Amino acid sequence: MNIHEYQAKELLRRYGVAVLDGYVAWNAEEAAEAARKLPGPVYVVKSQIHAGGRGAGRFAEDPNGKGGVRVVKTVDDAKAAAAAMIGHTLVTKQTGEQGKVVSRVYVEAGCDIKRELYLSLLVDRETSRIMIMASTEGGMEIEEVAHSHPEKILKVAIDPASGVSGFHARKLGFGLGLAGGQLRSFEKFVMAMYKAFTDLDCAIVEINPLVVTGAGDIVALDAKVSFDDNALFRHKDLEALRDDSEMDPKELDAVRNDLNYVALDGEIGCMVNGAGLAMATMDIIKLYGSSPANFLDVGGTANAARVTEAFRIITSDANVKAILVNIFGGIAKCDMIAEGIVVAAKTLTLSVPLVVRLEGTNVELGKKILAESGLAIIPADNLADAAQKVVAAVNEARASGTTKKAV
Repeated sequence: MNIHEYQAKELLRRYGVAVLDGYVAWNAEEAAEAARKLPGPVYVVKSQIHAGGRGAGRFAEDPNGKGGVRVVKTVDDAKAAAAAMIGHTLVTKQTGEQGKVVSRVYVEAGCDIKRELYLSLLVDRETSRIMIMASTEGGMEIEEVAHSHPEKILKVAIDPASGVSGFHARKLGFGLGLAGGQLRSFEKFVMAMYKAFTDLDCAIVEINPLVVTGAGDIVALDAKVSFDDNALFRHKDLEALRDDSEMDPKELDAVRNDLNYVALDGEIGCMVNGAGLAMATMDIIKLYGSSPANFLDVGGTANAARVTEAFRIITSDANVKAILVNIFGGIAKCDMIAEGIVVAAKTLTLSVPLVVRLEGTNVELGKKILAESGLAIIPADNLADAAQKVVAAVNEARASGTTKKAV
C-alpha cells in the first residue's frame, strides 16, 4: 500500500526523521493559509499523487506550463500555484499519458540546499535482510543511476539478529563524503528511518532527494513510503491512510475481496492460485505470442464467491479477449475451484473464451464438473497446452471479428 508524501512525512516525523514543516491543502484558499503558517520567504507547492517525477511532469490541460512541484516566494503565488494544480491532470513518466488528477497539494517550507543525496530502505530478497541504499546522485531515478553509474550506489545489509548500528550509518556517510556535524546528523537520520521501517512493516522507504542544508543538517526533501500489505492487519491506523482514488478501480475491488490483482495492458485475463504460478502463466502467454491483461492470484483459500469476484474483475477490463484459469489444487481443491468456475460463468454470463487447466488434488473430479456443466469451457491438459489454446482462441476471434461466448 502506498501513501502520499505528506502522510509519509508525518509518520517519519513521529520517529525523529528530519522533515520540513508543511501543510496539506485541498483548495487554493487552504494553500494560502498553509503558506501563512510557514516562515517564508520561499514556499514549495507540491502536487500529491502516487507517482514520481512530479517536478518534471506536465499538466494535460497546460502541457507547456510548469510541473507539479513549484517554488514560489509569496502567499499569493502559493495560492495561484495550488489553483493551477488542484483538479487538474498531472502527467509524469510513472503515470503514463492518462495521468492522475491532483486532489490536494502539500505546501512546504523552502530549504537552503547545499547537496542532494539519495537514501532508501527496502527488503532485499537476495540477502533476506533489510538493505539500506545510498547514493551521491540525489534527485535522479535510482534505476537510472544503477544502469549508468552502479559504482555510485552504496549498500549495507542489516542482520535482523543484531539490527542497525551506528557503524552502518557511518559507513554509508563516509561513502557519501559526509563529515563532522553532517555525519552525526546523517547517523541520527538513518537510525530513525530504520526504526520507522521496522515498526511500520514497510516494504520501502525512499528519500529522494535527501538534502544537506547550508547549516549542515540532513533533511528529507521528499518521502515515499510503501507498506507490506500482508502486515496491514497489524496496523489498522495505516489502512486509514489509503487513498482509494489513486487505485485502479479493479485493483481496489480486489483489495476489498482479498484478491491479489494487478492490472496490465494485455488481452488475456489470468486467474491463478499462487504468485509463482501466476508469473509462470504470464510468461508462457508471452511465449506463445500474446500478453496478459492482469496478474491475479486467488490464493489458497479460494471459494465460489471469490472465484466469481475474480471473474467479475477480470471481465470488467474491456481489453480482455479471453480468460485463462490455471489452478494447482492443494488447500483449494480442484473440484472446489471447478464448482466456483461454473457458478461464476453462469452468474456473469461470460462472453469471452474460457480456457481452464486444473492439476493437483481432486483433479479428475474437477474436470468432470467442468465437462458436465454444459458450458463452452475449453479444457487444457498442461500449461503449454492451455497457453496455446487461449492464444489460438484470441486469434480466432480477432480473425473472425467476433467474440466466442463461453456460455
